[in-house]
Amino acid sequence: MIKRDYYEVLELERSADTQAIKKAYRRLALQYHPDRTNNCSESEEKFKEASEAYEVLSDPQRRQLYDSYGHAGLEGAGFHGINNVEDIFGSMGSIFEEFFGGMGGFGARTGRSGGQRVRAGADLRFDLTVSFVEAAKGIEREISLTRQVRCDTCSGLGQQPGTERRVCQACGGSGSITQQQGFFVMQTACPRCRGQGSFIETPCEDCRGQGRVRSTRKLTVKVPAGVENGMRLVLRGEGEGGENGGPPGDLYVFISVEPHDFFGREGDDLTCEIPITFPQAILGTTITVPTLDGEAELTIPAGTDHGEVLRLKGKGLANVHRHWRTGDQLVRIRITTPKKLSKKQRKLLEEFEKS
Repeated sequence: MIKRDYYEVLELERSADTQAIKKAYRRLALQYHPDRTNNCSESEEKFKEASEAYEVLSDPQRRQLYDSYGHAGLEGAGFHGINNVEDIFGSMGSIFEEFFGGMGGFGARTGRSGGQRVRAGADLRFDLTVSFVEAAKGIEREISLTRQVRCDTCSGLGQQPGTERRVCQACGGSGSITQQQGFFVMQTACPRCRGQGSFIETPCEDCRGQGRVRSTRKLTVKVPAGVENGMRLVLRGEGEGGENGGPPGDLYVFISVEPHDFFGREGDDLTCEIPITFPQAILGTTITVPTLDGEAELTIPAGTDHGEVLRLKGKGLANVHRHWRTGDQLVRIRITTPKKLSKKQRKLLEEFEKS
């Protein structure tokens, strides 16, 4: 397979400095990280390609060789590229700690624990639909969620309680091996233990050595008053369980608000449209208007125009971020025109028009 130009892979000019190389690689690594793409084979290949390009261009000596002689120059110096994803995490561990250490969630790899690679659990998504009134008032909703959780029997370690893991003899328990080729010294993940540093001799009977089991659990989601369509709630630690005792991911609850037959919304303000008669608009009156808390009286000033918006203070929606702040109810006036008139009504209107 013919390798692409490393500068082309990272979408960089040949004059790019170290910061530009680092920034370009971080963008691509975030986009094609296996834990973010559900281990998609195509994305994994792009991830390995970008990582290999970064490993070369971020090293001054390798970059000089590559700029002078291309891929052939690197192979002559003993660099043959990256074979698998585990090689990346073995040889570039410190770089990934810098890039992804604070990222959290989405299966971010989080280093080692006792010689084992610890991986945080994946974040999960749950779509929750609520009515307009429920969104306005707030509600607690119970949901059922099936996910991989940490095995309580082995505490997520995968081994039968009372047994020990066997240290990998190939890497001496470090999980990585060091190879020297020419003047290059490279550290890669141990191929025998896959970077774990040890083997499970007696797998846990409940999780069969996986450290996680599938479980269905009911959770209570507290939807705050004033939540808007498309907002998301975060339940920390309610995602998938981590690997090798790693921390669990988070659960993201995306809110979908059903439309209301009468009310609408503009930010924190509640909106509605009320019909009145032509005489009411001219003479002024007091009408009763539906609100979220029942009915309220609204004064229609004399001479109100069609489409004019009147305001009911404090009858709107709570601000989801500032609970002390409440919007208003905006009432748009719609003047209705009668389709049929009696002779007396027509005569009165004609006299009004002449006057």
